[in-house]
Amino acid sequence: MHKDSLKITEIFHSLQGETSTTGRPTVFVRLTGCPLRCTYCDTAYAFYGGERRALADIVSEVASYGTPYVTVTGGEPLAQPGCLQLLGTLCDAGHRVSLETSGALSTAGVDERVAVILDLKTPASGEMGRNLYDNIHRLRRSDEVKFVICDRGDYEWARMRVDALNLTERVDNILFSPSHGQLAGAELAGWILEDRLPVRFQTQLHKHLWGDEPGR
Repeated sequence: MHKDSLKITEIFHSLQGETSTTGRPTVFVRLTGCPLRCTYCDTAYAFYGGERRALADIVSEVASYGTPYVTVTGGEPLAQPGCLQLLGTLCDAGHRVSLETSGALSTAGVDERVAVILDLKTPASGEMGRNLYDNIHRLRRSDEVKFVICDRGDYEWARMRVDALNLTERVDNILFSPSHGQLAGAELAGWILEDRLPVRFQTQLHKHLWGDEPGR
């Protein structure tokens, strides 16, 4: 049932606001639904509703924007089994595809051409217990690991995870992002510099440009 369709909250063209491709024009495909309820979630509107759309229709709309970069996000996109087929089809169409996932669901079966952005949940997220650490062993250099930092406790936890999981040997980009409205970017930047961490500081570019407006 629904083998060739997915529930979609929105498809939009914007600048990538995070990851190593920050600033690049990108098409975002936001799938509906998420089993997590992070305290800082900024896409709760994607938890429910959405429109069921045929895979071919989704791929056609993505192509209409004329950009190679595509990000499949949510919600939690892997909560829909059809996500795997979507990822592979987008790659077959010649797009440079990334997948933003919470890390609570298995990345097994994700097309090897896809860059996985694995968001490890910190203590203050309220969902730390959902981290599926089996995903760590599937990471490749082209994948990225993200930590959303809410406070000093989150920072120390993330710093220890980087070491314990040997992340610097697994991926080229480890992302530390201050939780918007909870932690000042300058404060997190100071901690990173003081500890000389081999991580990439990032803020959410789209929020600096457009605030919390959906579809941006």
